This record gives sequence, structure tokens and C-alpha cells, in this order.
Amino acid sequence: MDKILEGLVSSSHPLPLKRVIVRKVVESAEHWLDEAQCEAMFDLTTRLILEGQDPFQRQVGHQVLEAYARYHRPEFESFFNKTFVLGLLQQGYHSLDRKDVAILDYIHNGLKLIMSCPSVLDLFSLLQVEVLRMVCERPEPQLCARLSDLLTDFVQCIPKGKLSITFCQQLVRTIGHFQCVSTQEKKLREYVSQVTKVSNLLQNIWKAEPSTLLPSLQEVFASISSTEIDASFEPSVALASLVQHIPLQMITVLIRSLTTDPNVKDASMTQALCRMIDWLSWPLAQHVDTWVIALLKGLAAVQKFTILIDVTLLKIELVFNRLWFPLVRPGALTVLSHMLLSFQHSPEAFHLIVPHVVNLVHSFKSDGLPSSTTFLVQLTELIHCMMYHYSGFPDLYEPILEAIKDFPKPSEEKIKLILSQSAWTSQSNSLASCLSRLSGKSETGKTGLINLGNTCYMNSVIQALFMATDFRRQVLSLNLNGCNSLMKKLQHLFAFLAHTQREAYAPRIFFEASRPPWFTPRSQQDCSEYLRFLLDRLHEEEKILKVQSSHKLSESLGCSETSLQEVANKAAVLTETPCTSDGEKTLIEKMFGGKLRTHICCLNCRSTSQKVEAFTDLSLAFCPSSSMENLSFQDPASSPSTQDGGLMQASVPGPSKEPGVCNPSTAAFACYSAVNERMVDSPDEFRCTEDTSVPNDSSKMLVNKDVPQKPGGETTSSVTDLLNYFLAPEILTGDNQYYCENCASLQNAEKTMQITEEPEYLILTLLRFSYDQKYHVRRKILDNVSLPLVLELPVKRTTSFSSLSESWSLDVDFTDISENLAKKLKPSGTEEACSPKLVPYLLSSVVVHSGVSSESGHYYSYARNITGTESSYQMCHQPETLALASSQSHLLGRDSPSAVTEQDLENKEMSKEWFLFNDSRVTFTSFQSVQKITSRFPKDTAYVLLYKKQNSTNGLSGNNSTTGLWVNGDPPLQKELMDAITKDNKLYLQEQELNARARALQAASASCSFRPNGFDDNDPPGSCGPTGGGGGGGFNTVGRLVF
Repeated sequence: MDKILEGLVSSSHPLPLKRVIVRKVVESAEHWLDEAQCEAMFDLTTRLILEGQDPFQRQVGHQVLEAYARYHRPEFESFFNKTFVLGLLQQGYHSLDRKDVAILDYIHNGLKLIMSCPSVLDLFSLLQVEVLRMVCERPEPQLCARLSDLLTDFVQCIPKGKLSITFCQQLVRTIGHFQCVSTQEKKLREYVSQVTKVSNLLQNIWKAEPSTLLPSLQEVFASISSTEIDASFEPSVALASLVQHIPLQMITVLIRSLTTDPNVKDASMTQALCRMIDWLSWPLAQHVDTWVIALLKGLAAVQKFTILIDVTLLKIELVFNRLWFPLVRPGALTVLSHMLLSFQHSPEAFHLIVPHVVNLVHSFKSDGLPSSTTFLVQLTELIHCMMYHYSGFPDLYEPILEAIKDFPKPSEEKIKLILSQSAWTSQSNSLASCLSRLSGKSETGKTGLINLGNTCYMNSVIQALFMATDFRRQVLSLNLNGCNSLMKKLQHLFAFLAHTQREAYAPRIFFEASRPPWFTPRSQQDCSEYLRFLLDRLHEEEKILKVQSSHKLSESLGCSETSLQEVANKAAVLTETPCTSDGEKTLIEKMFGGKLRTHICCLNCRSTSQKVEAFTDLSLAFCPSSSMENLSFQDPASSPSTQDGGLMQASVPGPSKEPGVCNPSTAAFACYSAVNERMVDSPDEFRCTEDTSVPNDSSKMLVNKDVPQKPGGETTSSVTDLLNYFLAPEILTGDNQYYCENCASLQNAEKTMQITEEPEYLILTLLRFSYDQKYHVRRKILDNVSLPLVLELPVKRTTSFSSLSESWSLDVDFTDISENLAKKLKPSGTEEACSPKLVPYLLSSVVVHSGVSSESGHYYSYARNITGTESSYQMCHQPETLALASSQSHLLGRDSPSAVTEQDLENKEMSKEWFLFNDSRVTFTSFQSVQKITSRFPKDTAYVLLYKKQNSTNGLSGNNSTTGLWVNGDPPLQKELMDAITKDNKLYLQEQELNARARALQAASASCSFRPNGFDDNDPPGSCGPTGGGGGGGFNTVGRLVF
């Protein structure tokens, strides 16, 4: 049969005929053959495979060999023996050289055919020795890639024990000798593919035997740091392919070892760093820029400035030229930015690239690609920073300014911050800055909060308050040394969120101190209820501390009972008569406190009564609709009773002494158990009492309520609609008639509410949780609500509060627990002489609830930085305003302005302005994501909104510019806080080092994977819990590798 086959393949018969006969030969393999015939067939097929003159002969050889080896396994095992394989590897085959890739391919296929035979073990032992010999001979990339394929499929052929370390070291040296002289794209792609196979082999060995990793890295450094003069050898850039397989967690240990090793000379370090920068040209290497910057920062930390200067001047132009190539552009820009921004003692480095900037900018502007535009925005910011730092060269800079005039220019404060953080002298000896991409903060620079077990309700609220810039600055600027108050703990938490290097901080101390007593640990709670309790505690605490300070009780540890009673009495007086002077207000009153005037006019005798009350948030009910037909009243958990000290939630004013106004079941449910926990008793007028004379038929409250229609028949409500509904005049009739003392009887009356003093931060709670009396459950209203970026709040200020007592002028106390569901819209019979002033507010943060019940689900928040004095940019958005006149006819007769369009947002919204805080995860997002969250995920609905009053000023304005002590607008931390943060940061770095050392010494069997920390808008945020919703470290940081 072998003679037939040999004659056939060399004949001149047509190819189709040859294929038919070859098929017959393959089929004949099933028949019995003696050993000599089998050996002859194996010889022939081997010769066809290795020395075939054309692809057809080689293909026939493979087909026939596989068929005969399968049916005659013992004969093939005898043929493909240890001596035969060793001869192929050391001597080649006839005219075929031993280094020909066909030899390795043949052996690779042969191993597959005898894999189940006992003799394969002898071949494995042979190959463990031979592959080490082959690697030491520095094979070419193609042969080395084929060897990597063989070793990947047959790991048993990889040298074991000490030989595995030697094998890895020699393989590193072999990669260092790789070269590709061709400039053709096809050849270059093949070369990159071959190098990738070899580096993947090394990665697999490192994972299987971690003890081989460190010696391999030492060999890499030895190759690139060599200073021996040898014009014929320059370490290959292909070594860059190994960088992506080195665990980033080892960066601290390795950089510290390199920069502090006395045996590493400056010349060797300079050479190594220069060659690492050359690696930026390797197209598929990941994290090269991270390691280069880490080494630069490490050298700065040990003050080896000579190396940094030499390397920067040698390589800055090469790095800049890499910006032309898309594949390596991101890494090159990162390294370029660090090199330029840290080189602050001389303009020499910057001026080396100045002549090339204009051409680069014009080229990228002309191609019009989005990626090019994004790149130019980043490059422009860098150029502005450098021209700001090295001013005084108009002849050099004017062409550049003309070229980049269409791109945004960073503010002076931002430039100063960037420069101050980038200087060599700002690098810590602890190498903290080397871990900027490892220590969390993701790319946003923000810190997450670890979920301690269903504490997302607290985390979302804390992040919203932290992003309230003016409030944060006020808290951080307080002098609370020696005080153990809740405000001190909040200051501590804010300081850590701003300055910790951790990716997420665990707020255990603050949680235990701020958790309402009736909140069950590790169970989901209402974030709105928590926010009210927190603000109330902070407000009451500050009042008591002020009284203590006035009596100098804080200086005396042995206070008598009499003095303590004085404090309590004075605090109670302050509670009953809220301050109107800004100097006497608490911080909570200054930031979140507003005033609401309620006015009732008897429609029979026209006598009036009114009352002005303080509020910290407005609870907005939904207009009655088909979705609320079975809902009798708003869930009191979402609209709790009045807070102490005159700070109330506007949806629930004080107690009622009038029949027909207050639902007793609601009143009883709304009263918190926290009443007994409060430090100072609330005045009687703010206590929630039960009136058994009130009819318990709340369903009638909805019957007489007219539903305001939205223009155009829209089905989606907006915050505008809900606030209109909240402030709309209400006719008290039927069971809700008003007892008029002048008439001495129940009368129909008109009740109106007006905001007389606006807060700095307006908190709006959407009452989404309602009680279903039929089924006795709390249901969630899942209606979508559009959120305007700009809100105009109608405020009708009074000229003097002296004429308005903080209680009813006719000694009538009024409460309407279900006022938002019981109003009846009816045009007022009188017109106010003057219209309210419209105060603009900017949307600052949104707390979202994901789920269908307040007892379950998950909270997360969207937020952005808004300071007291926003730029004119903010008002360029088309606002959805609240145009509310005091008269009913104006309110209903006015068309609702159009909402912000998506196109406006795309064109005008600043990039990376919004953040998504999801427990320990913090990511960039957009206002479009905020607007679309409910439409995309129906169970995710906006719940608590925070608006910042625009163009307002506060007591802190001006400090940052005049003293220069405030970084990015935030006040400098007190020494106690700074010491605590520094101590924790050092502890965190030590933890990182210990983990890196442990991972380097232990088996790292887990595969290398890239897990981004972004919130994917295509997936809902998930559930809440110790590991869900980003809690407990269940998610990895952007840029981190799990090894």
C-alpha cells in the first residue's frame, strides 16, 4: 500500500482523481497489516509531511498517518519512540534542519496520536530536557511560538522543579532577542502574534508555579538595565508583552525594591527606565504606562532626581511622537502628562515638544473622529497647565493658543491643583502615589462607602450630603476638637471620603452613632426617614452645645444637677422660639432650613389665621390618579412628624385641635418612637397627638380632590407638577371643615401655603410609599417623574417676622397629616398684590430606590459638585421651571415649560460632571442616565432630591483665594483629622504590601481577569446586602487585576 501511495502522490494524474485514491488508502487503514508494512507506511507519511514538495503531499501525509496510527496504535508507538524523537530534535530529518518549525509540528501531532500510550511518559521526560536546550539556543520568534503551542497543549513537557525557574529565565532572555526587521503589516501582525503566544506560555507557568515569577522579573530587569556596550544587541521591545501578566498588586514591593536596592546603580536604572519607556510602542501591551509612572514616582520618592531629569530629557520627544499611533496613544498620553507635570523646575522638557504641538492638533482636528476630539481635550488641558506654569514665552505659545482655542480651558484653581499634586516633591516616601490606580477612587477620584449589611440607605444619603459642596466645606471647617458629637463623627467621615486612599471606606462608627434607635440592624430602612433623623440630631446637638458653651460647662467635668437643668431649660426655650438671626442659626438651619407660612381664610366671615413654621425638607405627594385609587393616605414612614426645635417636614405640620382634619390612625403611625429618645422635649405645638373625635374615613379625602391636568395630556409627572400640587390652594369642606372662632362653628375655608424663606439646599422627598387599607400593606408608587436640572422655587418673603408669631395668630393649632391627598384645587377668590420671587435651584443629587417596598430593595445615588457660585454655563440649560404665582388662576392657566431635551444635555452638559454612588462603587455617569433610570428599570425610582440654590454665597467664600490654604475650595483639615487619615493611609499601604508579598509567595491559581468597576446602564444596580450592590468589597476597582 505504501508503494501505491508513493507512486500516486508523485504521478501526474489529475488532482481530483488523486484525492479519490487517497480516500481509498485512508479507508484501507482499517485492514490488518503486519509490522513491516505499518512501519513502511509510517516512514512514507513522515517523509511526505516533512519533505513534501507541495501542500497536497503534506496534507496526504497527515491524513494517512493519522488514520494508520489510529488503527495500528502499537506499531505507531514502536515507530514514534524516544530515539526517533531525539534524533529529530538534535539532528533534523534528512535535509531538514533541526530548527525547522515542521519538526516541532510533527512531534506535536505525534504526541496527540500516542497520548493514551504508556510510552508517552518517556517522551515527556525527554522533551523536558530538550525544550530547555532549545530555549537556550535563542530560537527565532516563529519556532519559539510553535514550541509554546506544544508546551501549552502538553504541560507535562515543561521542565519541573529548579529547572522550571531556569526555563523561565531563559525564555525571558529569548524574548529579549526577538527582532522583526520587516515593515509589512502582515509580517508585523504575525510577529506580534508569535510574541503573544510566548508571553502567554510564561503567564501560565507563573500561575502554575508562582516561585518562577520573581526570578523571571529579575531576569527582565537584568536585560533592560544592562549597560554593556554591544552595538549588535538591544533588548527587544517584545519584553513589553510580559508586563500585562505581572500582577499590579506587586507594584509596591517591586518598585520599592528597585529604587532602594544599593546594588542597582544609577546608570543601570536610567537604562532600564529608558527601555521601559520604549515599550510604549508595543501595540498590545497593557499597563506599561502604569509601571513606568510607578517607577518614576518611586524614584521621586527616594529623591533620585538626576535619573528623572536625564530620562525625561532623553525620552520626552519619543513619548510625544507615540501620540500619533491610536493603539498606544492612551498609555503614551498618560506617561507624557506625568513626565511634563512633574518636571516643574525648568521649562526645558516642555519646550522640547512645543514645536510639534501645532501639527499634531491640526491633524487630529481635521479627521473629526470622536476619539480624536476626546484626546485633544485631554492634551489641551495638559498644554494649558504647562503654559500657565512656564509663562513668559508668548512667541512660542501664541501658535499653540490659536490651534487649541476651540477647546475648553481649565480653571486656574484646577491648574494649580494638578500642578501641586504632580510635582516630584509631592511624592511620598511611602510610595502612596504609586498606587493611584490601585488604591480605589477609580477614575472618578471619589471614595465609595462599604455596605455594612443593608446600610445602603445610609450610604446613599451620606454621599448626597458629601456632594453638597457648601455643606461639606462648612462641616470640614468646624473646630470640634475635644468634642465627641455626631457632627464630629460626620466631619471625620467627610474627611476620610475626601482624603483616604482606600477605594471604599467602612463608616462603622458613624453608622452606630447615627442609626435611629428603632431601626433594626442589618435590615433595610427608609433613607428619607434616616435623613430626617440625622439632620434633626445634628440640629439639636448643636443647640445644646451652644448652651453648654455659653455656660462654660464644657470646661467643667463635675457639673451639678442644677447647671444641667439650666442647660436643658435653655435648650427647650431655643426649641420653642427658633432663631431668625443667621448668627444664631445652627448649621443645619443655615444649609437646609426654610420657612413655610400656612394661611387659612374662613369663606364665611373672611377672618384669617396664619402660622410660619420651619422645615428642612418638603415631602411631595403624587397627584391622585388611577394608580392611587386604593390608597387612603401617605405612608407616615415617608412623611414623619415635625422635627424638634421648629425644624419640620412640610408634609406633616403640627398637631391638630380641630375635628375633621387629622386622621388618628395616621397620627399615631406617624409618631416616631424616637420621641422618647430625644435629648430635649419638643414644644407642645409640635407634638403628634391623637384626636379620637376625628372621623376615621380617610377615603373621603380623595373624593373631593380635583386632579390638575397637565398640558398636552402627558402621563409622566414632573417635580414641577408635584410642587405645584403641594403649594396649590386647598378648600377645606365637608369632613375637613375649619372651625372658625369668629363664627364659632365649622365653616368652609381656603388654606394656602407659601414659602417665606428658602433654604440653601432644598430637599424634596417624593412620597412613593403609601398604605393600602384594603390589603394592609405598604405599596410603592412606581410612577416615573421627570427631574429638571434647574428648578425655580416661588418664595414670598415677609418684610418682618415680628408680626407673625410662630404659632397661630388666633390661637388655632392646625395639622393636616394627609394634606397632599386632601386638597381641592379651586381658584382663589382674592389676588395677592405681589407675586412670589422665583429663586433658581440646581439639581445636586438624586437618591434612587430600587425595589417595590420600603422594607426591601436597594438605594444608590447620583450626584454632582455644585458650589455656591456656579458659572453662567449652568443656566444655559433650558430649565423646567416652577412658575408658581400665588393666585390659583395663574397657576392653572400657565403652560408648563418644556423639559430639558436630550440633545441639549448632550451638547451642553459637562463631561464627567455626574457621579453614581453605589455603595463601594463610584463611577462617572450622565444626567441622561439619571433621567432614564425609571424608564429603563421600572423598579428604580427617584426618591430624595437635593437642589442647590444658585448664585448664593456663604461665610466661606473668599477664603480659598485669599489665604491659599484651601485646596480645590475645601478647607485645610485640622491636625487631629489629618493625623488619623495619614495613619489609616499608611495602614492601608502596609496591608497592600503584605497582600502583595503573600500573593507572590503563594500559589496564584486564579486566572488573570479584568473586571471594570463601572455601573453598566444596561444592567440594574442589583440588590442590597453585605456583598450586593457594591457592598463589602464584592466589586473590583477599575484598572485592578485579579491574579
